[in-house]
Amino acid sequence: MKTRFPREILEKRLRRFQEKLSENNIDAAMIRTLSSFIYFTGTKWLRPAILIPADGEPTLFVARGEEEGIKERTWIHNIVTFTDGGDLMAKVSSTIRNNNYRVVGLEYGIERDAYIIFFEMFKRLNPKTKVVDISNILYTMRMIKDEYELNAIRMAGKIASKAINEIIDIIKPGLTETEIAGEAYRLLYKYGSEEPLVYVNVGPHPRVHAEPFRDVKVREGVFVNIVLGVDYNRYYANIARTIYVGEPKGTAKKALDCMNEVYRTAIEKTKPGTRFISVIKELDNIYRKYGMLEYRVVGYAHSVGLQIEEPPITTILPKDRFVEVKPNMALAFIHAPILIEGLGQIKHEDTFIVREDGSLENITQT
Repeated sequence: MKTRFPREILEKRLRRFQEKLSENNIDAAMIRTLSSFIYFTGTKWLRPAILIPADGEPTLFVARGEEEGIKERTWIHNIVTFTDGGDLMAKVSSTIRNNNYRVVGLEYGIERDAYIIFFEMFKRLNPKTKVVDISNILYTMRMIKDEYELNAIRMAGKIASKAINEIIDIIKPGLTETEIAGEAYRLLYKYGSEEPLVYVNVGPHPRVHAEPFRDVKVREGVFVNIVLGVDYNRYYANIARTIYVGEPKGTAKKALDCMNEVYRTAIEKTKPGTRFISVIKELDNIYRKYGMLEYRVVGYAHSVGLQIEEPPITTILPKDRFVEVKPNMALAFIHAPILIEGLGQIKHEDTFIVREDGSLENITQT
């Protein structure tokens, strides 16, 4: 078996999840998101589909012909095959009916395969089944990492750190965003990342999530921001670096100085027992001091793991700003950029592991 995590770890996760289902009076959970599928099976597989009962063994649904391949990569061997999307939904529904599952959990997630069309189709096919959201159960479990997960994130951090240095070295006027991204993807695949994500934003026009354009070129007097999401065994680390093309002066220098102080303060203030909102308030005082408050994006951190961004995500989900920092979280910050028209985007982001002693381990130092 080619699973990348010990079977006992994967089984332990699943049994703990089943306990949570029972506690919440949920008969079974239908997992369609890739990250949660990997969390329980130990492997990525498109399209993901696993039915986990509150009591008993889980069932994998795979396309006919894929059975032997997936058996080599997961500990779960209770497999049902399907021929197309309609057949998949029919077999999932018949399994639910045959087992008399009255309450079934679905993950109302923020990733691919958590499509509303599947949700609506599932409800139509199972009119007597109550559907409930299990996202909070899953993310509460996944928020705290075990040592196997943390080691995978550390390996991802090493790849990210190595690649970002090489990418920065090639930056020069005339290069397009897609050329920079192309070199980044080449390096990341070369170094073992299987599903990397690269954002590149060359000023003067800032974009928060900057999927690269082929017609935007590096030139003097602007910021170049590069963000890498790098995975190892499908666990991610994030890193972002910004360079100014030329000698930064005036607003450009002030923005860089501001981001550096915000970064240092976030490291100092992000400790177990602290809520993200209290750190956000401290950082806003710094933005205000530099005259950058109106240019910053609210929030500063998010968790990383089986997704590049996963809850708590303080820039996207306001409620997550009130989450308490805990040991064995893996956090990326400063995630929120400063956006200045005429210059571009400024962001300095690293991935940190919150240690048991309260200190932060920076796994993407460069």
